Order: sequence, then structure tokens, then C-alpha cells
Amino acid sequence: MFALERQKKILEILSDEGAVSVNRLSTELGVTEETVRRDLEKLEKQEFLKRTHGGAVALDENTNEMSLEKRKSTNVEAKQRIAKLAAAQVNEGDTIFLDASTTTFFMAKELKNMRNITIITNSLRVVVELDGCEAIKVISVGGVLSHNQSFVGTLAENSIDENYVASKMFFSSKGVSAESGILESNEQECGIKQKMLKNSRHKYYLCDKSKMGSVGFVKLAHLEEINYLISDHEPEGELKEKLEELEIEVLTV
Repeated sequence: MFALERQKKILEILSDEGAVSVNRLSTELGVTEETVRRDLEKLEKQEFLKRTHGGAVALDENTNEMSLEKRKSTNVEAKQRIAKLAAAQVNEGDTIFLDASTTTFFMAKELKNMRNITIITNSLRVVVELDGCEAIKVISVGGVLSHNQSFVGTLAENSIDENYVASKMFFSSKGVSAESGILESNEQECGIKQKMLKNSRHKYYLCDKSKMGSVGFVKLAHLEEINYLISDHEPEGELKEKLEELEIEVLTV
């Protein structure tokens, strides 16, 4: 079993039961306890769980997603460079979806001087950032406002599904791998992004180096569902091979 598969299984168990022991994971996964501890250490660093003496516990559902303020200060330079390249893919007359990720927030800053574009988003930060840009039409999908300043829930999903289509979508996620595809750690955000993917023609996945090989416990999309990957780092190994096999264009800054 690959490391990413083990870590995904660990997260699934924690999601169902809230806690698990190293001994049990070692038995169920068929690996040594030392291997399990390394997996738990990596997942803790990614803020998926909290290690305890002899095992791990799930983070509270209100805190297992990295806080907004922490995400805003993580890999800022890489995200800004990715955002600039992503904004260069937008043309006058485009209608685009932007998710509520930090990278698309930086992208909104790059788009402020454009004219005759329509932006549909569930991000309150994007809406506020573009307030006063008279040449840009901004549509908020509405819904329940989350603690990360994004609109989520059934109302937001239905709003996208039933009312809006876009020529391009720009989004990020918790991680990506050749084996598992594009993964999230927030089910509500995942639902919004899936509706946007369904209703957009060209899909751009914004992915800084830290997300390559990272894991989440919610499947957002298969790699074949995207058309472009924009990153600050050339993909390597199995991920690179998979992207080439699927003829997904990689744009790097």
C-alpha cells in the first residue's frame, strides 16, 4: 500500500470514529508501527489530526481546516506568482468561476484592472476585493457564510448548478496525487467546487509545490476533469507521468 493510500485510510477511520491507536493502524494497514507514526506525523503537520500517546485523534470539525489567517500567510510568494499567471489566462468577455481559496483571492487582485469580465464566486473576500471595479461584474452565489469567509451549503450549490455557467474555472484544493486525483479536506467547499467544475468549460487547477503529494479525505475531482495545472513547480514522478498521459497542460511560473 502506498503512503498516500495509508494516509487516506487513516483519515477515513478518524472521520468515522474520532480516534485510533498506532497498534490498530499497524495491524489494519499491514505496516510497522514506526511507519504508522511517520504517517501520523506527516498528517499532523498538514493539520488533519492531532497525535496522542499511542495514537491520534481527529481535529474538531470547526478547526480541521487550516484557519483563514494561517492560509493567507502560507506560501504567499508562490501563490501570488501562480495567481498572476492564472490572471493572464483571462480574456476580455470571459465569465469565470473563482473558488474561495487564498490563491484565487490573490488572483482577484490581479484582475482588478481588467474590463468586461464576469466573476462568479463563493468567496466573500473576492467580492469585497472587487467592490468598486465598475468594469467587472461580480456575482456572489450566496448561501451560508462559513468561518473562512466563503458561502457554502445547499443554497450556494443550487445557485451555481441551476443558474450559472462559465467559460473558465480557477480553483485550488488541499492536495493532488497521481493515485487519488484532486483532494479536499472540507466537504462543504468540495461541494461548491464540484458544481463549478460541472458548469465550466475550461478548468484551471492552481497548485503550489506544497500541494503535490499532499492528501485530503474528500475526493474533489479526477485529474482528467481538469484542462490546465498552474504551479510554481514542475510536477515530478508519477504525477508528471499521469498529467502527460491525460494531456493536461502544465503552466509554471
